[in-house]
Amino acid sequence: MTRQYVKACRRDELQEGDTKNITINGRGILIALENDRVYAMQNSCTHDGGAFGDVNVVQGEIQCPRHGARFDIKNGRAVQIPAVIDLEIFDVKIENGDVYVAVTE
Repeated sequence: MTRQYVKACRRDELQEGDTKNITINGRGILIALENDRVYAMQNSCTHDGGAFGDVNVVQGEIQCPRHGARFDIKNGRAVQIPAVIDLEIFDVKIENGDVYVAVTE
């Protein structure tokens, strides 16, 4: 398996504290912006497998709208039950105003 950076969106499409749902190679990915830094993580709660949808970043965390599980956007760590399994995190780079996410093929 090789890791490849794929264009996810334009940096100027992201607003502080907001998230953006994208799909790369059939995988749901959630892009988040906090403190002018972009993060990417799997877009499914490890508790029930449902997509996060349009969630906001609050103090560095996102919260699943169904059961309240929370995750740290920097490292994917599950910080609030019912989730106990961490989210998968993806490397991000920004070039010429474009956001790229590293995914494995």
